[in-house]
Amino acid sequence: MKNLLLAALLLTAAGAPRAQTAPARRDVGNLTIEGIPALPPDLLARVDQYQNVRGASVADWDRDGKGLFVSTRFAEVPQIHYVAGPGADRRQITFFKEPLATVATCPDKRQNGFLYSRDQGGDENYQLYFFDLGTGSSRLLTDGKSRHVFQGWNRAGTQLAYVGNQRNGADLDLFVVDFPAKTAAPPAALLELKGGGWRVAAWADDGRQMVLQNYKSAAESELFRFDLASRQLTPLHQTAAPVAYSGVEFSRDAKGLFLVSDEGSEFQTLRYLDLASGRLTPLSAPIPWDVEGLERSRDGGQLVFSTNEGGYSKLYVLDANTRAYRPVANVPKGVIGGFKLNDDGRRLALTLASATSSADAYVLDLAGGQLTRWTTSEVGGLNPAAFVEPELVQYPTFDQVSGRPRLIPAFIYRPKNARGKVPVLLSIHGGPEGQSLPNFSALINLLVNELGVAVAVPNVRGSTGYGKTYLGLDNGPRREDSVKDIGALLDWIATQPGLDATRVAVFGGSYGGYMSLATMTNYNERMRCGIDLFGISNFATFLKNTSPYRADLRRAEYGDERDPAMLKAFEAISPIHKIKNITRPMLVYQGQNDPRVPLSESEQMVAGLKKQGTTVWYILAKDEGHSLAKKANRDYTYGAMMLFLQENLLRPGI
Repeated sequence: MKNLLLAALLLTAAGAPRAQTAPARRDVGNLTIEGIPALPPDLLARVDQYQNVRGASVADWDRDGKGLFVSTRFAEVPQIHYVAGPGADRRQITFFKEPLATVATCPDKRQNGFLYSRDQGGDENYQLYFFDLGTGSSRLLTDGKSRHVFQGWNRAGTQLAYVGNQRNGADLDLFVVDFPAKTAAPPAALLELKGGGWRVAAWADDGRQMVLQNYKSAAESELFRFDLASRQLTPLHQTAAPVAYSGVEFSRDAKGLFLVSDEGSEFQTLRYLDLASGRLTPLSAPIPWDVEGLERSRDGGQLVFSTNEGGYSKLYVLDANTRAYRPVANVPKGVIGGFKLNDDGRRLALTLASATSSADAYVLDLAGGQLTRWTTSEVGGLNPAAFVEPELVQYPTFDQVSGRPRLIPAFIYRPKNARGKVPVLLSIHGGPEGQSLPNFSALINLLVNELGVAVAVPNVRGSTGYGKTYLGLDNGPRREDSVKDIGALLDWIATQPGLDATRVAVFGGSYGGYMSLATMTNYNERMRCGIDLFGISNFATFLKNTSPYRADLRRAEYGDERDPAMLKAFEAISPIHKIKNITRPMLVYQGQNDPRVPLSESEQMVAGLKKQGTTVWYILAKDEGHSLAKKANRDYTYGAMMLFLQENLLRPGI
């Protein structure tokens, strides 16, 4: 036997009599569970060890640009810590029960602190707070009940911007408020907007104008120039065909914009827009990949941007005057999670991870090119040499491009030193406008190393990172074409000598949860079991019940259930309408406070499976939203997944 955990699981499964009736619904901590047997203590202990592989993500520089605020989890959820220099201790600053989202240091050096946002129980009704480092206290800046999203400080740090949905829950309003506030009266909206996709894309150095972006879908956004004094909103750079924008920065003199868009291109590329003439100059067109991050130095002299090249990140620096860019040569192969220039523009803080190393904070000296690691996160006592590097493959699917089969990229994680054919778990990302990257995953390493399972992670059509044509291949009535890509993956697995096509399971969260359910309804006989985390079971009820500010944004991707033709298509493809096809066991997890995929999506799926006699294990988290944010909840859920896969995927001869 290759490891002690797998041996213990096999003995538990073989030695214990099978229960004739599923365990009744009961509470375990903040979880309500149903149908799940007691989890072996040894299993939970091993899961806990993998979950104690930590990471550190850059939040912001301190007000002096010398130390870093980073996000790290040492207890239940990530909190903000301070790191004074390379290798220095991470000093914990915040100690809340909920994870922190946005963190931004106030540019006004008279204010010793940072802004942060936090929700309650995963409800995503974020409130903004200012944490005063001098007193160690927080003060609430928003109404305490609606959803608010921070949109940046002005250059001086005397004002901040945010959008909120307090007017009607569906539409966003723009607020620009003094900091500190000059009055105790609730702030009035500076601009009332229509829709839930608005954000401040850029704020000029003089504080007088902004660029607002109206996000309509992954394939379409609109830009507007906003004069703060007159409150005039003017369409900016209108185009005949829809354009998607992913980054905007004002030039130093505010006469132009550096922006990232896919106008006239398959990929998101960096351009310069002259505001007076409307002339658009391409800057990064020779790079045939998406530009993903964009950061301008405070003096406006340079920009840093990153690209996503087949899932791996590359970093570039552009001279704002000459418009010439150069690659940064010594950044290790991996995924850059975000970056931030300090005030003098000489040092870049960045988050870097790889498949075999969890995220940590690094600082790059832009002049000398030296990259210094600032944090070295704990690995739970595990041997990092055992962490698995994936193989990037491309497999053929059902349709063709230029007379040849379309190829779907996928990362394959294989157990080391495996003998014979190993079982396979398909792991499908959410979004659908998302992309699986070769980041570190404690769960994947747990599955590969402890269960001996290969994990296949495809980026099916509709994924970002491979061009806008690929992104749009699953829209509206073509939704199940992405499911056919999973069918093609099953075909490919059957051709691989080291993979066992008779023992395959599927796992996914959010839209990936829908893909897991859809895989089970379409390929049930080829699957051993499926795992669905907060997935869409019925597109019509999902669009009806998702949070109002999201509904139209999701209709742009999935289709409009109010259209009779689209409603008919939803009835044909929604897993709830094909639930009788699922005879293999299912595990379902759902956060009770989920504002995106509401609780009803999982409840109706579980009820239907139970009614028809299909084995279903169910986990309901009372203090979670669209995630598994709390470590205790993750420990139990991952432990249940491990036992579920042992019972249904690994066992031969089912």
